[in-house]
Amino acid sequence: MESIAMIIKGKSAVITGAGSGIGQAVAMELADRGVGAVGLVDSSESVINLARTINDRMERPVAEAIIGDVTDAAFRAKAFDLISSKYGAPSICIPAAGVSFDQPAVKVDEKTGRAETYPLDKFRELCEVNLIAPAAWAMETIARIADDRHKRGKTSWSPDEGIQGTIIFLGAVTSHGNSGQVAYAASKSGLEGVASTLSKEAINFGVRCAVIHPGYTDTPMTRALGEEYIEKNILPYTQLRRLIAPSEIADAIYFLICNSAVSGQLWADAGWHPQA
Repeated sequence: MESIAMIIKGKSAVITGAGSGIGQAVAMELADRGVGAVGLVDSSESVINLARTINDRMERPVAEAIIGDVTDAAFRAKAFDLISSKYGAPSICIPAAGVSFDQPAVKVDEKTGRAETYPLDKFRELCEVNLIAPAAWAMETIARIADDRHKRGKTSWSPDEGIQGTIIFLGAVTSHGNSGQVAYAASKSGLEGVASTLSKEAINFGVRCAVIHPGYTDTPMTRALGEEYIEKNILPYTQLRRLIAPSEIADAIYFLICNSAVSGQLWADAGWHPQA
C-alpha cells in the first residue's frame, strides 16, 4: 500500500523557542530527518550557533536563525517572508516558545496575614507568549499555505493531494491544573481549544493541527525549579523516575507530523501521576 504519511523532505518548517529545550531538539530532529529548511526563531542569539551546528552537520544550508520577539506581529510577518522567499512557505510549524511564572492563585503573607492574588501582568504575559503567540504563528502558517494554493489555482483540499501542512502545539501535563500554575495551566489548556478549532478549519487547506503534552522534560524551564523540588515533587510521581529527554519529545513530535491518522492530543508524560 502506498504511504500516505506526510513527507517532510524538501519541506520548510518554522520553530519558535528553538534556542533551547524542546524547540532545539525538534530542530535537530527535523534536520536529521531531511527537512528542506527550518527557521529557528528565538529571542536569544543562541539560535545562531544552533543554525551553524545544523548546517555543518548536514553539510548544506538547512537552518536559518531568526532573532526576535515571537509576540510581535511585524516580526512574525518578517520571519515568514524571509523563510518563504528563500525556501518556500513553511508547511510545518512548531510554536514551542514558552514562559512560566509559578505562584499560588491566592497566597497569604505569613507575617501580615494579608491575601495576595496572582499578578495579572504575569498572567497576561504568560497568555501572550504561551497561547496567543502560538495561535498567531499557526494561523500565519495556514494563511501562507492558503495563499500559495490560491496562486496555484487550488480550491478546497482533497485527500488525494496529500497533507499540505502540519502544526503541532506544545501543551503540558499541567494543562489540566497544577498547584501554583494558574496562568501556565490556563495558557496551555487554551491551546487545546485553538488546535481543535483550527483542525476543523485548516483541513480545508490540507493542514492538520495537534497538541503534544510533554511531561516534565529536562529543559532550562524545568531545571529552574531547582533540584530539590524536582527530587521531591516530580520524580516520585513519574513512573520512569526521571525527567524526559528533549529528544524523546522531538521524536514524538516527528511522529505526529508524519502520521496523519493521529489527531487531537498526544500525551508524552513518562507516566506522570501528580499528587492530589
